[in-house]
Amino acid sequence: MTDSCCPPNSNPYDFIVIGAGSAGFSAAITAAEEGARVALIGHGLIGGTCVNVGCVPSKTMIRAAEALHGARTASRFQGITGEARIDDWSALMADKDALVSSLRQKKYVDLLSAYGSIDYIEGAARLVDGGVMAGERRIEAAKVLIATGSSPSIPDIPGLDETPYLTSTSALELSELPRSLIVVGGGYIGCELAQMFSRAGTEVTLVTRSRLLPEAEPETSEALTGYLGAEGVAVSNGLSYVSVAKTDDGVSLTISVGGEEEVIHAEHLLLTTGRKANTGTLGLEDAGVETLANGGIVVDERMRTSKPGVYAAGDVTGRDQFVYMAAYGAKLAAKNALNSNSHTYENAAMPWVVFTDPQIAGAGLSEAQAKAAGFDVKTSVAPLDQVPRALAAHDTRGLIKLVADADTDRLLGAQILAPEGADSIQTIVLALKYNMTATELGETIFPYLTTVEGLKLAAQGFDKDVTKLSCCAG
Repeated sequence: MTDSCCPPNSNPYDFIVIGAGSAGFSAAITAAEEGARVALIGHGLIGGTCVNVGCVPSKTMIRAAEALHGARTASRFQGITGEARIDDWSALMADKDALVSSLRQKKYVDLLSAYGSIDYIEGAARLVDGGVMAGERRIEAAKVLIATGSSPSIPDIPGLDETPYLTSTSALELSELPRSLIVVGGGYIGCELAQMFSRAGTEVTLVTRSRLLPEAEPETSEALTGYLGAEGVAVSNGLSYVSVAKTDDGVSLTISVGGEEEVIHAEHLLLTTGRKANTGTLGLEDAGVETLANGGIVVDERMRTSKPGVYAAGDVTGRDQFVYMAAYGAKLAAKNALNSNSHTYENAAMPWVVFTDPQIAGAGLSEAQAKAAGFDVKTSVAPLDQVPRALAAHDTRGLIKLVADADTDRLLGAQILAPEGADSIQTIVLALKYNMTATELGETIFPYLTTVEGLKLAAQGFDKDVTKLSCCAG
């Protein structure tokens, strides 16, 4: 590890990586393994969004809330009663923070000593001719990767400048459990946190302009809305935001639904209206790096920006904002930068997961996307009450939807809404990667009493009435 004491240009690098999160570390390690000398520039807390303020802390808290819910719903089995509560919110938060610190140390800080050709340099980075300025230090290299990630996007709502609010980051740092909460935004972050806080004991209102998870299948969105409502989350969609204000007891949000205004009050306001690329101090315009309307950096299929020698990967590109896609894209970028630009980014079978309960997972095209792409589409929807695993668990919340080409029978995509749906989606990823047909999926052997077996039933549902099949039939 080095610091800014070293004289500028004394030891030129082969590759500069801006950003020390998942994408940055993936690129730096890949480049080091390729024999390059790497300058890894970080600014602030090492490890990036996922380990520090995103995936790890949020999923830890979601799992804790699931434990509460699991105990409270044990009575779905005859002869069992259960109850659970949070005795010490601060202890729960400390437990979450300890895991975050441990993973940050083991998966980021400690890794640096294992790669002698990677120098970690702290400083706000800015592109310059021939390299990068990190604070006051000039670092030169022919190839540069930008992997600075993203941060919460703040909507333009009148009154917000004078009203205190939470983001997904600060909400997971609260010293006390909120009594009540307004969640603005129905994407995956809003849905996950709304359910988590509700299960923890907060009175939650979730509001969104369109519907929950607008990129998901309509059947999935509608079902999730019902499940959240059944747990006590007040969901309002198809509305517009009029204004927000600070009140004596917290905050108020005025919404308009069908031309009628309504005021919602709560202790806290949580904004979950998407994320924006972290590009503000990089000097992209001066460097000639083109950006998208959403602020993300434009890259081609080889992760190259519009400036020769400069690459970008991860959330900063404004697309596929998942940590595993960030690491994947950064690895490709490093290989391309140091070799012959021969690796292309492929996301046709990219899996995605929403960690609500039931979980939502998908891969490939939705029905609407498939139709927009020109396919003659056929679909099959299997409700979870036809899946033996769900029946045995006394929990039939959910469904599985498959989308296929009606002409060729080739699978185009799938979405799963199920308590254990996330661990089943990889089967669809492989099916899409290897161009399986719906018939082939339906003829594949699956283990009985698993959630993933529902994929077989959904595939058979294109041609059969699965309610008329015996267990393991087909």
